[in-house]
Amino acid sequence: MDGSPVREQQGETPVRPSVTPPGAAAGRPPGQDGPSGGPAGAPGAGPSGQVGVVTTGSFAMPGERPGERGDGERASLLSDLRTVPNRMSVRLRLTVLYGALFFLAGVLLLFVTYLLLRSVLDSVFPAGTGIRYPNGSYITSEEIRDLAMRRMLTRSVLALLGVGIIAVVMGYFVADRALSPLQRVTQTARRLSESTLHERIALDGPEDEIKELADTFDAMLERLSDAFDAQRRFVGNASHELRTPLAINRTLLEVALTDPEVSDDLRTVGRTLLANNARHERLIEGLLLLARSERELTTRTPADLSEVAATVLTNVARREQPNEVTVHRELTTGTTVGDPVLLEHLVSNLVDNAIKHNADGGEVWVRTGVLSGYATVQVENTGPVVPAYEIERLFEPFRRLNADRLESAKGAGLGLSIVRSVVLAHRGRVYAAPRQGGGLVITVRLPLT
Repeated sequence: MDGSPVREQQGETPVRPSVTPPGAAAGRPPGQDGPSGGPAGAPGAGPSGQVGVVTTGSFAMPGERPGERGDGERASLLSDLRTVPNRMSVRLRLTVLYGALFFLAGVLLLFVTYLLLRSVLDSVFPAGTGIRYPNGSYITSEEIRDLAMRRMLTRSVLALLGVGIIAVVMGYFVADRALSPLQRVTQTARRLSESTLHERIALDGPEDEIKELADTFDAMLERLSDAFDAQRRFVGNASHELRTPLAINRTLLEVALTDPEVSDDLRTVGRTLLANNARHERLIEGLLLLARSERELTTRTPADLSEVAATVLTNVARREQPNEVTVHRELTTGTTVGDPVLLEHLVSNLVDNAIKHNADGGEVWVRTGVLSGYATVQVENTGPVVPAYEIERLFEPFRRLNADRLESAKGAGLGLSIVRSVVLAHRGRVYAAPRQGGGLVITVRLPLT
């Protein structure tokens, strides 16, 4: 990338969280010089929307040596040939069907015409008759019939081939037009996610089977949207209801700790309860933010990711951190359209995650800019080694490295889940990869304005 500090990881195995499309991008470890190793979002393995890890190498069945040829390979070739019709698109299959039916009808018509013409020629030129030309030459009725039939057959076959080719081409366009509503259904289904279930196909046209399919799909989307909305409302309402007693508990504990006559034992218990209450409050705030980020965006304004990152880093510098970490800024302009508050939470969660899961004396790199036509923010941190197979699980709620659904003093376990939901709401992509020497590199790409 020219003019941007956002860099990509080289030599790493990219891992895609559950909401990302195929491919991955990550940051280059510090100390490496040279240009970026390639465009972000390089194609990966697996269909869009699925979790996948790009791997290398080959696998062989037990007792089979790579490169060995034999009867099994020929059987596989025959099996592939038999499955060719199943791999053809519906448009191509309809075109072949239209063409085959046209040629079949043409051959049948040619055969009937051949019989009729022969009958006519037999009645016009009965056996034993002929034609004598002025120059004295004579041609029999059999020769006349044979000559007429050969010329008719040759020219009819040529005409059938020419018209048949035109019919196949027209059949292709007719099939394409007939299947265009299905293409619209497919495109809508590909765009849909948990935060875009409000979209509908709304197909106009005659009340045929395709419109019935589109209406059924819209009804299913309506039910799914209602279910997700009900779930988000429940999480939001429950979180709001839990905030009040937690706030009351915090106030009572703080007031009790200010009493000079409180014993040391009670003071220790009060501080422990206060810390536990603070963790629960962070959990509730995280649930509220997660519920909000999973809704459709109601605010869309231009936001420069460099300004957002600078604000987040300024706030982080003012807070007391659990360990001593050096933060490096590499910020250039990258403007996207979205909710500035959610974008600030996105960057804040990435930075907090990089600091909390780091070692004393560790380092964090925060980069923003434009990469491969996307506004990009990238956070890279040192720390413990993260296995590639664990990365995809870190984006699930309450999942932590080497600790499944266990309470942790480092956070509520919702940071990367919120990042994923905010990115999804902004129609972006998030990629993660383990960093050489330990740590993690997370790259978020959002559409430019």
